[in-house]
Amino acid sequence: MKSGAAVLLALAALCIAPAAAREQQKPANSLHAAIAYHAASGSVGWATDRKSSRDAKVEALRQCAHEKCEVVAEVNRGCAALAREGRKHSAQKGASRQEAEARAMRNCGEKCEIAAWTCTR
Repeated sequence: MKSGAAVLLALAALCIAPAAAREQQKPANSLHAAIAYHAASGSVGWATDRKSSRDAKVEALRQCAHEKCEVVAEVNRGCAALAREGRKHSAQKGASRQEAEARAMRNCGEKCEIAAWTCTR
């Protein structure tokens, strides 16, 4: 009987180990960020390090302060940047602020300027 119990314990350990490994693989950073923008008025808002995507979007829209603002970028781990020039704009993501800004500028054009950026911790 003792050997049967040992086998059951070993099998249980094998079943538990993969679950523990999956828990360790979950991202440590679950904070969210967002950028909101209204091209016609030039209004911009952003949120950093919010607990949920919804919280980040709501805060970015609140800061944007125009009823027709739209969320143009959201990130969970990393950075986002908004480049604009007149009515033309580009919002891009990147692993760092520099990468997000470079992508936004490249997609927007040489006359554009960075209007907002945000990164999560």
